[in-house]
Amino acid sequence: MKVRQISERKSINDVASTTADAKLADVATKLGTLKIGCLIVLDDKGEVSGILSERDIVRAVGEKGADCLDQRVDSIMTREVMTCTPEDSAASILERMSGGRFRHMPVMEDGKVISVVSIGDIVKAKIEELEQDNEAMESMIRSGTA
Repeated sequence: MKVRQISERKSINDVASTTADAKLADVATKLGTLKIGCLIVLDDKGEVSGILSERDIVRAVGEKGADCLDQRVDSIMTREVMTCTPEDSAASILERMSGGRFRHMPVMEDGKVISVVSIGDIVKAKIEELEQDNEAMESMIRSGTA
């Protein structure tokens, strides 16, 4: 299964983003309102400059206290963002996410972020694929014994 197939299955394909100068409190509110786990940090040209997850914010609050919510996104965002393409396999992305211990990956095409896949998206797609395979096997077995 390819990342493109996973992205197409998502009900929401809009890429939620923020800027490096946004306040962490505002980003936390946006994450909660949208019920998502990360925002892509874009520069003024619309290019990826980082990624910020709910875990990053929780970690910062744990280390520095609630006052850190007045800080800018760029004070805690991940700057080295691992990305993928629509043609990457789900298995390769799952391996990269597990190895890097992160849960979200921007999908890039022609230099632009077109989607974000989460480890949950990939696991859900793999489960659906296994269920379809199982149904096909059961159907073959039933038709062979009828």
